[in-house]
Amino acid sequence: MARLKGKTAVVTGGRQGIGRAIVEALHAEGAAVMTCGRGARPDELGPSVQWVTADVSAPSSVEALKCAAVEAFGSLDILVNNAGIQIEKTVVESSDADWDAVMGVNAKGVFLVCRAFVPVMQQSASIINIGSISGMTADPAMALYNASKAFVHGLTRSIAVDHGPDIRCNAICPGWIMTDMADAAFAQAQDPAAARRDALKRHPAGRFGTPDDVARLALWLASDDAGFASGQCYTLDGGLTAASPLNPGLF
Repeated sequence: MARLKGKTAVVTGGRQGIGRAIVEALHAEGAAVMTCGRGARPDELGPSVQWVTADVSAPSSVEALKCAAVEAFGSLDILVNNAGIQIEKTVVESSDADWDAVMGVNAKGVFLVCRAFVPVMQQSASIINIGSISGMTADPAMALYNASKAFVHGLTRSIAVDHGPDIRCNAICPGWIMTDMADAAFAQAQDPAAARRDALKRHPAGRFGTPDDVARLALWLASDDAGFASGQCYTLDGGLTAASPLNPGLF
């Protein structure tokens, strides 16, 4: 299939994990794709995918990314705000530098990219922001990350309301997706292996998610098949947040 043939897309944070999976999924369906990250172009990135070194927390860097996209594509059909970081601390433990780092990328970065790209997007364009179930149900010792993702969810709804019908804007709210960020979160537990086993038991789907799971939902939201979908935050967590916290083994 080539559901996105003739479409253009920018994906932030496409070096690895969820971002890389989304880049590959959009490209496989025919889109011309540009992605970015803070470092040099990854060697394994396909030659037909364009790379820009960019820091989404810096306005000048975001402006340069927009100019590169306009020069390459003319205008944009699909924007995926995926770039994000996490710091595992409570609010009391978090420093000003932690605030600047997490909110700079996860909140300000999404704001800056949307502000820059909305004016150059085609009619019927799609913005997809990567939120998190952590923006709806707080993960322990992830105060700034939780807050940053709640901001993403709110901004998503605002963009959908303010800029429809020309632009559809939705968020994907993943649960436990097996990436380096998930591994880092498990590593904070006293017994990481036990924490992983306990988390797995809480998934009705019987498994953790993969970056490809997120990419498939992003592909649908980017396509014309999702033409009536806007202003929504789609939970993708294998049933984790649907289940009662009570342990069924106790009853």
